[in-house]
Amino acid sequence: MSETLARYIPEHAVKPVFELIVANQVHLKIVNERQTRHGDYRKGLSGKHEITVNSNLNKYKFLITLIHEISHLVAFEKFGRNIKPHGNEWKYSFQRLMIPFIRPEIFPNHLLPLLARHFKNPTASSDTDATLALALKQFDQQNDKNYVFEIPYGSVFRIQNGKIFKKIAVRTKRFECLEISSGKTYLFNPNAEVELLKSS
Repeated sequence: MSETLARYIPEHAVKPVFELIVANQVHLKIVNERQTRHGDYRKGLSGKHEITVNSNLNKYKFLITLIHEISHLVAFEKFGRNIKPHGNEWKYSFQRLMIPFIRPEIFPNHLLPLLARHFKNPTASSDTDATLALALKQFDQQNDKNYVFEIPYGSVFRIQNGKIFKKIAVRTKRFECLEISSGKTYLFNPNAEVELLKSS
C-alpha cells in the first residue's frame, strides 16, 4: 500500500498517510476520473470504511482530497452519523488531520500560506478557494482547461457537455455567461473548468 501511495502523494506524506489509513481501517480505491467529485467516503454494508480518490489528481490535490475523505470518516465516528457532511465537526476534523501536512517537506513554499489561510475555515471543496485552486492547478499533468474567473470577458468557451457560452458579466461571486445556441444566461462558479475556444 505505501508503494502505491508513493506514486500519488508527496514522498514525506506517505508514512503519516499510511498510518492514518491503517489506524482508521480505510479501504482505499484509486479510480478513474469522475467529473463531479475528486473523492468519496462511504461506510459499506459490511461496516468497512471505503474511500475512493481520482487517479488523475496531482500529488498535492490527491493528498488534500484523501485527508478530506478520511476527515469525513473521523468526524462520523467521533460525533455520530447525524452531523452535516461539511459542518463544523468535519471542519474541525479536517483541520486537525491536515495541519501536520502543511509544511515545506510536503508542499512547495509558495503554497504554504495559501493552505494555512484555507484551513482556518476549510470549505467542502478546495476548488471553491479560487486562489488555492489556481495555485494547485499549475501542478496538473494536462493543463488545457481554464477556470471561468481567469478568462477575459467576451471569451467564448465550451463546457464538459459540449455547450458553448460567452462570458459577459460578474454577479456578486459568480459569472454571468450567455449560452450561444439558446441566448439564455447562466451563472457559473468562478472555478468552473472550461475549454477556451479561439475567437474566429
